[in-house]
Amino acid sequence: MTEHARTIRWSSGLAALRRDRAIVALESSVLAQGLPVPANREAHRLMSDAVTAQGAAPAVLAMVRGVPTVGLEGEDLERFLRRDGVHKVSARDLGWAAARGLDGATTVAASLALCTAAELDVFATGGIGGVHREPPFDESADLLELARSSVITVCAGAKSVLDLPATLERLESHGVAVIGFGTDEFPGFFTRTTGRRLSASTDDPRMIARAFRAKRSFSRPGALLVVQPPPADAALDASVVEHAVQQALAQARESGVRGGAITPFLLAVLDRATQGASLRANLALLEANAALAARIAVALREAA
Repeated sequence: MTEHARTIRWSSGLAALRRDRAIVALESSVLAQGLPVPANREAHRLMSDAVTAQGAAPAVLAMVRGVPTVGLEGEDLERFLRRDGVHKVSARDLGWAAARGLDGATTVAASLALCTAAELDVFATGGIGGVHREPPFDESADLLELARSSVITVCAGAKSVLDLPATLERLESHGVAVIGFGTDEFPGFFTRTTGRRLSASTDDPRMIARAFRAKRSFSRPGALLVVQPPPADAALDASVVEHAVQQALAQARESGVRGGAITPFLLAVLDRATQGASLRANLALLEANAALAARIAVALREAA
């Protein structure tokens, strides 16, 4: 166990399971900032049940009163679901949150950093951040952290409000391997297709586990990004999403929303424009990604 791993607090339930069961890390920012109340509680239930059903253990990552924690539970979990004084924490903010003793919901970037510190191999989220469509073309810290963190990361692609071609190019530049699961193209988060072809795809979790082990044998940093489309019965039509995104971007410009605030703003506008269909798709893909991550985590453990 590394020095970093000893700084992590594990929940009582997970501490007893960590040697005997595969563990899937989950981000907490989607619960405390990404989804509205009470959909955030439903998302937690769906993801946790999906992981458990596949024989793994779910572990929500967070900074709890300044302590990096694996397995948000009990009153701490309730406080995060109520959004009671919970800060949004990216990778750059971990030290500050620790020094100040803050409650911090971890983004994809911060969750990857905690996965590395806690020696967790598999992480599930909804969609990663990426390159924004509007000037000054801000770029999410998720991309750089994916380049640093040797973690299997399961998602439904990058969020639909982003510039997907530019995001894929940046992932390639950072050396992040992208593998499609059940698809040979990069999904669009709410949509199943984007026309952006991938060079690697599979429908076997064991192949993902083998690829990850092979990648590690070269002693190179970087995540293995596994992308799967949202479930067909919940996915949205690409033209509907694009029309809603353009509306959302126009509202963001009028409201002067920029930087880190723009993605949650755009997603909220998108939910209203689609009359709640995007929220239903978000819940469905979170559940599906958690289930796939658990299958991969179990395969990875069996191959050890």
